[in-house]
Amino acid sequence: MSGVDENQTGITNGFLAGNELNELVEIYMGDLVGDAVYERFGNEFPILVKFIDAADYLSIQVHPDDELAAKRNIGYGKSEMWYIIDADPGSELISGFSRKVDRQTYLDHLKNKSLRDILNFEKVSKGDVFYMPAGRVHALGPGIFLAEIQQTSDTTYRIYDWDRVDAEGKSRDLHVEEALDAIDFNVYDDYKSKYEARKNGSVNLVTSPYFTTNLIQLDQALAKDYTEIDSFVIYVCVEGAVTIVHSGETELQVSISQGEALLIPAAIDRVDLVPTTASKILEVYIV
Repeated sequence: MSGVDENQTGITNGFLAGNELNELVEIYMGDLVGDAVYERFGNEFPILVKFIDAADYLSIQVHPDDELAAKRNIGYGKSEMWYIIDADPGSELISGFSRKVDRQTYLDHLKNKSLRDILNFEKVSKGDVFYMPAGRVHALGPGIFLAEIQQTSDTTYRIYDWDRVDAEGKSRDLHVEEALDAIDFNVYDDYKSKYEARKNGSVNLVTSPYFTTNLIQLDQALAKDYTEIDSFVIYVCVEGAVTIVHSGETELQVSISQGEALLIPAAIDRVDLVPTTASKILEVYIV
């Protein structure tokens, strides 16, 4: 689900077929995204949802925060979170540094191709959650399938790509200088988000200024009331299948299964979630 220019989600059926997501925001404004959200973000849909299936190490990268992005006139920064849908045994990812370093130490390791010596590697399992605030160096390892929720931004600073080259012997562009002012060089006690799973209710995974994400595990129908939330809601199915039912002037019924996402307009404040099997969905909105 994307409002990024040149890569927007398109509408494929109904009377709005042929429109893109940001065009719907422009037409329906607060009815679609919520009045407060529209006032804050205008005609750009503010959340980007991706599924990533990593077969190899992805490049080590970092994203700017809002302040640096504004300074560089590149829109918004990018904070994101990862929900691990599945992972091979022993799979790992990179999140931040394993010890506090300064710029020069970091640059020395980058130059000597020993960056991994100062990075924090995390073993991952199904259901793990990692919040990646802007400024945190990160990378995915092979054997990981995940859902990514993030700010709408197309800015990524690639700092190391494992010395890979293409068939013509060319390496991808790196953004070493651009990344320097974006990187958070601090070390943290815990990089994995903790939560206690429970059935048939919303359990918070991440709360940030950019998005709130909850996990809903279902083995029976659940009624959801969003009258207190001035925001759209995105459901991201990460396991099983769920039918979302809205009973209003017009009754709506839509089913999603693993790998699909559904946007609930802010104007719809009550829905019923009906699982067809034991299921898990991410619930995303902005407060």
